[in-house]
Amino acid sequence: MSEVFEGYERQYCELSANLSRKCSSTSLVSDQEQKVQKFSEIKAGLDDADVLIRKMDLEARSMQPSVKAMLLAKLREYKSDLTNLKKEFKRLTSPNADEVAREELLETGMADAHLASADQRERLTMSVERLNHSGERIRESHRTLLETEELGVSILQDLHNQRETLLNSHKRLHGVDDAIDKSKKVLTTMSRRITRNKWIVASVIGALVFAIVVILFYKLSR
Repeated sequence: MSEVFEGYERQYCELSANLSRKCSSTSLVSDQEQKVQKFSEIKAGLDDADVLIRKMDLEARSMQPSVKAMLLAKLREYKSDLTNLKKEFKRLTSPNADEVAREELLETGMADAHLASADQRERLTMSVERLNHSGERIRESHRTLLETEELGVSILQDLHNQRETLLNSHKRLHGVDDAIDKSKKVLTTMSRRITRNKWIVASVIGALVFAIVVILFYKLSR
């Protein structure tokens, strides 16, 4: 609960009790001058009570809905108490009791109508506030959904880019494999050619050696 409201509440309760005592004691005073003084004190106290009621009302309406409902319920009790004090003061200051009684009945009816209207306004205000809170929660959920959707799109884009990278790497690996296979084929072909050339050279050398041997044999035999 608001400490400010509690401070106003204590002041009002003390002031209300003081006014109630003054009203009771004033009815027993016979001296007119003392009565006038008492009436002046009571009137000033009622004005102060009105000010405290307005301050409590402003403070209560600035609270959160759950706290505000409880404070406004208390405030209605204090308003009713102040209305009774004002009626008592009016009865003390009026010379015609019947007229006061009729006015009190009229004021009671108007006060009840005003209280009912105030309750309706309060319920309407709380309903509007609940709708505003619900709308805010819906907007917050919508923002969260949009952020989640954006995050999901970003993740999908990253995954797509990674997939493209993997596919390109796979293609490059296939290209390397093809190059290696071609190199192997070239090396195999060169190895075969070298082997064949070796046999050709060996055959030529063998033929030359055979020819030299034949020539030497022929010369020596003559």
